[in-house]
Amino acid sequence: MSKNPYANNSQLSSLEQEVLWEYVKLSDKIKRISNLAKETAETPNESLLTELRDLEKKMGLVLTLFKASVWTVVNDREAELAAKVAQEQAGRYQPQDYEEEDSLEQEWR
Repeated sequence: MSKNPYANNSQLSSLEQEVLWEYVKLSDKIKRISNLAKETAETPNESLLTELRDLEKKMGLVLTLFKASVWTVVNDREAELAAKVAQEQAGRYQPQDYEEEDSLEQEWR
C-alpha cells in the first residue's frame, strides 16, 4: 500500500486520516512478520540452525573460561590470606611486606 485510503475522507480530520494510515502500515508489517515467522517455523533454515549451534558451543566455552578465571582469582586470594594467617601465627608477619594483603582481606569479607 502506497496511498492513504483515508486521505480524502471528509468525515475525518487530517490527524485522524494520518493516524489511521499509520495503523494500516503497522498492520501490514505485522502481517508480514507473522507470515515470515510461520514460514520459518514450518521449514527451519538449516544454515541458520548450524550457525546457532556453533554460537552456542562458543558461548559455552566462554562461560567455562570465565568460571575458571573467577575460580583462579578466588583461589589465589584464599591462598594469600592463608599464608598471611600462617605467618601471623608463626610470628614472622611483617606488616610492610603485606600492605596489599590488608586490602585483599577487606575485599574478601
